Amino acid sequence: MIDWDDVRYFLAVARSGSVRAAATRLGVNHSTVLRRVAQLEGQLDARMFEKLPSGYRLTAAGEEVLELADQMEASSHLLETRVFGRDQTVRGRLRVTLAPNLAAHLLMPDFAVFARRHPDIEMEILSSGELANLTNREADVAIRVVYDRQTLPPNLHGLKGPDIFGGVYISRDRLTEWREDTLDSLRWIVISMHGIPSWASAGDIQTAEILFRVTDGEGQLAAVRQGLGITTLPCFIGDADPQLVRVPGTALHQYGTIWLLTQGETRKTKRVRLFTEFMSRRLADYQALLAGVSRS
Repeated sequence: MIDWDDVRYFLAVARSGSVRAAATRLGVNHSTVLRRVAQLEGQLDARMFEKLPSGYRLTAAGEEVLELADQMEASSHLLETRVFGRDQTVRGRLRVTLAPNLAAHLLMPDFAVFARRHPDIEMEILSSGELANLTNREADVAIRVVYDRQTLPPNLHGLKGPDIFGGVYISRDRLTEWREDTLDSLRWIVISMHGIPSWASAGDIQTAEILFRVTDGEGQLAAVRQGLGITTLPCFIGDADPQLVRVPGTALHQYGTIWLLTQGETRKTKRVRLFTEFMSRRLADYQALLAGVSRS
């Protein structure tokens, strides 16, 4: 009898091409992955991988096993979601995936309210820039900013929320200093992978050619608060921060639309339905703030 857990370890190595990457993804150590793959090879009496300088490559036998292992994984996920969808108790784990800035700067108070209302639900907030796969049960609910509705996966059920707008911001103190010395130019603060978006003009402020780069949104926010320059932020972050103001002469830009997404069977579960209905109402209350109309 093939152990499904051994197959999971095999799939992780096959997809990543590395034992170390597979161990990180599965949350185990390097030796556990090697042991599990060896167990599968022993049961099937065949080598699954060739170890090369560039990583692990599937053998011919491994290629055949991969096709069947993919089918086993799909069947396993289908079984889980159908059983999960019949669960009508208001208890158990609820995994929610969303971008870190939405969690930290907007929705965490609402998650706290929901958790207090339903103390038997174990909430797990997956705030990451990576997109969790709902079909594979990596999360139960996704709160995503969608730029084009056509990109929504057809197998997911979606509740449309408000639009999100962004603007260009500067610290109040730095703006005052700049007005007192109009010859001073200000740096753009950018997240390294993004740069300056095409929609953001410098407005009435002269900007320097040298950028100030950070790697994440929290660093970006800290830098603009410190008066290091100007930067783009979602309105729900920039307008809600008393230390920041919009750069004179700049316009707003629509980032996208918030969607609450669930998978077909999973959305039938009572705790998922309660959460999505609650969050849909809360997001509607934030419509003006997200659009940059309300400053509070």
